[in-house]
Amino acid sequence: MIGWKKEAKELNKLYNKNRAELVAVYGRCHAGKKHLIDETFAGMFTFRHTGLSIADKDAKGILRMQLDHFYNSLIFFGMEDSPKPDNWLDAFLLLELFLQKIDDGSRQLVFLDELPWLDTPRSGFIRAFEGFWNNWGCHRKNLMVVVCGSDTSWMMNNLINNHGGLYDRVTYAIELDSFTPNE
Repeated sequence: MIGWKKEAKELNKLYNKNRAELVAVYGRCHAGKKHLIDETFAGMFTFRHTGLSIADKDAKGILRMQLDHFYNSLIFFGMEDSPKPDNWLDAFLLLELFLQKIDDGSRQLVFLDELPWLDTPRSGFIRAFEGFWNNWGCHRKNLMVVVCGSDTSWMMNNLINNHGGLYDRVTYAIELDSFTPNE
């Protein structure tokens, strides 16, 4: 991998700790966030999901599409067939149940890419994610959740500098810039 050696080293160090980690990686589009995560953790994901683009802000049914897509990711990673979630609280419950069922004590790595895209208007996403982390995730010593997003202001306001239920919950944050000319 070219560049981001320091960031990859830090991510590996966090992965090898025996505590719950909530890591945020953010920066502008095409800065290489997903590439950094994919290269650092190749073959190690317990679950990964990428939100659907919300480029068309007026798209009807985007919440249903996001929930169906999340459900499909769970099925792809081995969750047994179960009823589709009706909301983000149900979706994160399915994730918790899936992770508990396959928990063998080894590190579980969850990667949620383009997190801001999942937070559609009136979806309740951030509150459900807050519930997932505060009620369950932060108590799992073998869980590492990595979240990425290109909408830097959303990542800062809703996650890193959150003054609500996710206040001070991010254990490590990485802001990625584009490559330098030498890189």
